[in-house]
Amino acid sequence: MTESKSLQVKEKQEVASPAEQTRPGVVFTPDVDIFENERQITLLADMPGVAPDDVSIDLNDSVLSISGGVKPFEGKNESDVLIEFEIGRYYRQFTLSELVDQSKIEAKLEDGVLRLILPKAEKAIPRQIAVTAG
Repeated sequence: MTESKSLQVKEKQEVASPAEQTRPGVVFTPDVDIFENERQITLLADMPGVAPDDVSIDLNDSVLSISGGVKPFEGKNESDVLIEFEIGRYYRQFTLSELVDQSKIEAKLEDGVLRLILPKAEKAIPRQIAVTAG
């Protein structure tokens, strides 16, 4: 039996945070996928419309904050006819455990997806213990 799945559009969701925003405008929560292997944790955050120069990644007291702004696409001599892609900022925070080697975090933005590589600390990497005779 074949199961069919339909493609569904997911709407942007505004940040639902008790914290007060200090900048005007709409702030969205980027959708993320997180997966791991023995050596690292990978975090993918959807941030369409954000340029690499407009991404900010901060690490403070084991809290990783990612943000990025989307600039309007229309030129100065153009007027809006139909706007379905909302302009605003993306913002999300994650608390990192001591299992992450915070000094070796890497980030790359490609095709609207921010990829963060969070290497595991040596003490968190599983290792095989050799057994000797006698």
